[in-house]
Amino acid sequence: MRTHSFLTVFLWSSVFYVVHMMPSQKRTNKHLRSERITGLSENDGKTLHRTKRGWMWNQFFLLEEYTGPDTQYVGKLHTDQDKGDGNLKYILTGDGAGSLFIIDENTGDIHAAKKLDREEKSLYVLRAKAIDRKTGRQVEPESEFIIKIHDINDNEPKFTKDMYTASIPEMSGVGTSVIQVTATDADDANYGNSAKVVYSILQGQPYFSVDPETGIIKTALPDMSRENREQYQVVIQAKDMGGQMGGLSGTTTVNITLTDVNDNPPRFPQSSYQFSSPESAPPGTPLGRIKANDPDVGENAEIEYSISNGDGSDMFDIITDKDTQEGIITVKKHLDFENKVLYTLRVEATNTHPDPRFLQLGPFKDTALVKISVEDIDEPPVFSRPWYLIEVDEDAKEGSIIGQVVAQDPDVAKNAIKYSVDRHTDLDRIFNIYSGNGSLFLSKTLDREETPWHNITVIATEINNPKQSSQIPVFIRILDINDHAPEFANYYETFVCENAKAGQLIQTVSAIDKDQPPRGHKFFFELVPEFAVHPNFSVVDNKDNTAGIMTRRNGYSRSKTSTYLLPIIIFDNDYPIQSSTGTLTIRVCACDSRGNMQSCSAEALLLPAGLSTGALVAILLCIIILLVLVVLFTALKRQRKKEPLIISKDDVRDNIVTYNDEGGGEEDTQAFDIGTLRNPEAREESKMRRDVIPETIFQIRRTAPLWENIDVQDFIHRRLKENDLDPAAPPYDSLATYAYEGNDSIANSLSSLESLTTEGNQDYDYLSDWGPRFKKLADMYGGEDSDRD
Repeated sequence: MRTHSFLTVFLWSSVFYVVHMMPSQKRTNKHLRSERITGLSENDGKTLHRTKRGWMWNQFFLLEEYTGPDTQYVGKLHTDQDKGDGNLKYILTGDGAGSLFIIDENTGDIHAAKKLDREEKSLYVLRAKAIDRKTGRQVEPESEFIIKIHDINDNEPKFTKDMYTASIPEMSGVGTSVIQVTATDADDANYGNSAKVVYSILQGQPYFSVDPETGIIKTALPDMSRENREQYQVVIQAKDMGGQMGGLSGTTTVNITLTDVNDNPPRFPQSSYQFSSPESAPPGTPLGRIKANDPDVGENAEIEYSISNGDGSDMFDIITDKDTQEGIITVKKHLDFENKVLYTLRVEATNTHPDPRFLQLGPFKDTALVKISVEDIDEPPVFSRPWYLIEVDEDAKEGSIIGQVVAQDPDVAKNAIKYSVDRHTDLDRIFNIYSGNGSLFLSKTLDREETPWHNITVIATEINNPKQSSQIPVFIRILDINDHAPEFANYYETFVCENAKAGQLIQTVSAIDKDQPPRGHKFFFELVPEFAVHPNFSVVDNKDNTAGIMTRRNGYSRSKTSTYLLPIIIFDNDYPIQSSTGTLTIRVCACDSRGNMQSCSAEALLLPAGLSTGALVAILLCIIILLVLVVLFTALKRQRKKEPLIISKDDVRDNIVTYNDEGGGEEDTQAFDIGTLRNPEAREESKMRRDVIPETIFQIRRTAPLWENIDVQDFIHRRLKENDLDPAAPPYDSLATYAYEGNDSIANSLSSLESLTTEGNQDYDYLSDWGPRFKKLADMYGGEDSDRD
């Protein structure tokens, strides 16, 4: 019986689905039930009966994007327990219950309250139950059902990118894949053709094509050249419904670039080029540029230039400028117009990265003819050698010719040349040159021992064009002449012990010679003829440029002879033979048993035996230290400043400074004469300062004469102004003081110079009336006691 009940529900659902393919028609419950029954009778030919109950539903279907005026009818819930008396209540729960889907709790009718979108949610799972209103109990167990949203074609295909960029090498064959574009459709791919996308090309033919199913873009024409066209814009359309009429579509743009391949050889724009170069151009000088054109780009356009043949291949070179792909023709060797005036070169331009696929198109290189003409210029003189070496004996006489330099004008004109010596290289003017033929001669004598080499510079100048000149170094080597006698190599301090034995070696001497003979030095030693047989010493020549001094007797006495002088003759072996006499001083010294010297002077015999040399040195050092201390103490004592008489310059009230120089009074004509202030004209007119050296550039100051009754204040102001304006005034560290205390004093003058001559005592009582300022003075002169004191 369960099998029959399930089948009934499924058939109901099938019939219900057929009914709701037309959502715009309104269905009543009665109509639906009638159709359901009809559907059942058509399938089985008879009506099936349930024994227990049956929900007459299982799953429902809805179309998305419903736009009708009424709510979309979904289906109906119904149970056999419903007698139609309103005792049962239908309740719906699950996805969208109450918001998207609403149910009539009395009849069980379900409606969609909103428009649904399958792309957002394609399946809704809900639960239904029937409750007895009176008892509140379920009359049927809760059951689950599904509402599926049927797709409609409401989404157009969309490409994964709004714009694609691709590249492909030029000259590619037909059918070469470029790029694949992909479009997706949000519609249900399992339902109809809504999501079946077909690709087509709207723009870009006949150069490219697209596979309608995969979206792969391919080349449609052969041998597309980048040099003709580099950029292509292709528009691809994706259409659903299998490309049928009424399908939705979307487009995208594909920018395709043809990349370069080396399919073009370099080509010179002209077959020959003409350049010129002055003959003075140094090696490496660029003469010009040539360029072969290559329509390719990048490394495919890189060109290497070379000289294939021509008579100038040894004189010129060509290098490649990697930045501009130009060939730079440069000078390789020095040019000479007088030798050759025109050169021809065959220059070749070759691609450095040829593509083997296109070698059949021809050789990827080109050649051009380059002609280079040499221009004549006025060149400086050219010496016959790059440098000169002259050897001259050091005894050569002044004016003797020591050598010759030769230069000539390389130009066709062959201008005359004069020679001179650069005096910056011959400051002592030892050498000179004949300007006409370049012969060098001596102006001073030479001395190899002082300067063995002389490096001078000779200048050759064209007479007609002094700007054209050249220089050449001349190295002069002074050859040695045996003009110096040998002499002792060092100053020898020789001594002989008092207890020396006969035949004992006391000194070995050697010699030096400023000369440098080619075969080396060879010296001979012997005593002077007057002492050929010396009674005390002998000289033994060691045959190795040294000689030994030997004793000839036993024992020597300091008290008798403390020093011996031994003259020795030294000969050399060069021509002419030179010799000199050196005197060897031999002192007689006291020695120990081993022959070590202890003392040599005769005075040492008188010294106490216990006082050694070290003790004498110590005593001497002590004396020197004491002298230094005494000198330092004296210097420090002199630097002490004397304590001033007046400690504070402001405290002068009780300080009396006494000067024991009374002077000559009015009769003293050597002292300062105040009459000069009263009679300014009496001063010397041009009295020069004695503290500075007078300068003749300053004129003697002339002052305007002052009349007799001039005021002292006016006189001081005038003198002050004159000193300010006088350029010969004292320097800034000199101080000229002009003291002026005023016109008159109520006390009149206190100077004895103007006092009346009287033999009586002066009355100083009036000082007490002058105020507190003169109190001290009044106390000193006002009382009788003070007069008596």
